[in-house]
Amino acid sequence: MTDPQSTKEEPPLALLISSTALAVMLALLAMLGPFSIDTYLPAFPAIQQSLNATAIEMQQTLTVYMFSFAVMILWHGALSDSFGRRKIILVSLAIFAAATAGCAVSDSIEHLWLFRMLQGISAGAGVVIGRAIIRDLYEGAAAARLLSLVTMIFSIAPAIAPIIGGWIVKHLDWRAIFITLFIYAVLLLVYCWRRLPESLPVTRRQAFNPSMLYRNYRNVFSSLSFHLIGGTVAFNFSGMFLYVAAAPVFLVEHLGLGPDQFGWQFIPTVAGIFCGALTANRLSGRIPLTRQISIGFTLLIGAALFNVGYHLFFPPRLPWSVAPLFFYTFGMSVVAPVATLLVLDLFPTIRGIVASCQSFTQTLLGAVVAGAIAPCLSHSAVALALGQLAFTLTALALWNGRRLTLQRGPGL
Repeated sequence: MTDPQSTKEEPPLALLISSTALAVMLALLAMLGPFSIDTYLPAFPAIQQSLNATAIEMQQTLTVYMFSFAVMILWHGALSDSFGRRKIILVSLAIFAAATAGCAVSDSIEHLWLFRMLQGISAGAGVVIGRAIIRDLYEGAAAARLLSLVTMIFSIAPAIAPIIGGWIVKHLDWRAIFITLFIYAVLLLVYCWRRLPESLPVTRRQAFNPSMLYRNYRNVFSSLSFHLIGGTVAFNFSGMFLYVAAAPVFLVEHLGLGPDQFGWQFIPTVAGIFCGALTANRLSGRIPLTRQISIGFTLLIGAALFNVGYHLFFPPRLPWSVAPLFFYTFGMSVVAPVATLLVLDLFPTIRGIVASCQSFTQTLLGAVVAGAIAPCLSHSAVALALGQLAFTLTALALWNGRRLTLQRGPGL
């Protein structure tokens, strides 16, 4: 997992900001995604009543965000490969802030759809470009450790977001949720404007022209290795995101909780992400990558099987209905850093585009989960558990399938 070209020229960012400060900044950027999703989930009933919307129309505010996020995430990396990492991040933050202000003043469900779409278009820049920045500066175990550190810090967001959203909607108004997100985006824009230098020198940028972009995207999406390794991350993530998308039904109807009690699901979920990322950080460079992946999948499949077994014989109940999520996301975070770096190193000269393509496949699958799979399965705790098990078994099959490509070259 090394790139000879990366040692020829030291990007200025490595000299201007410490690895810890960089991890904090990239984590704050990545938090825009979970803040945009998890913060307003407890407010679904309040927004639905305020805008005279149906339950399906409210669900589509999440679906339209996910689809626009997935489509635009294809371009964040390509744009940053051509115009630089810093510029694209700053522009995206400005668009996100404006879109969030629009959500706060929406007076119809259609207007909320529109501004949620704009949020989705801009929110993914930090996730994609952050991965590219890490790989611009670091290699191998150092890159995996930094990526794990970003995940550890980032994991705070999904834990506190629904709690904050539930508290706001209970004591203030659902519009205050988007006002809070607007303030966060503006402060982050100022912070990045002052502290984020450029990690990709002009001499290492790719020309922005249609034929070259088409060729690069075609090479990535025609790579069997890309789909096998990237799909491993995407399907594991979907097993977790299934419960995020189903949270308003799973927590309120199955577990009988209120809008300010969403922490029952999200705290163990995020604690697993944090502990898994911490473990991955400690394991990087100390054990073989294949062994780290095996440890992660043992936790993933064990948690999913327990989840199915419990709900087959017992009704949904705290803490047993949410406890498996800790071990599932723990395993997910052990697997993800290794698989992500392997994907980025398939095409070392266009890592921004590769990061975009990986995020696109993951987010597109998440959009399908939010728009179709979660609504179909959320009627039953057993169905949700079986859906999670199916996702992680698919991820395991894809990871095992990568062995077929090991002798066929990195671009296959």
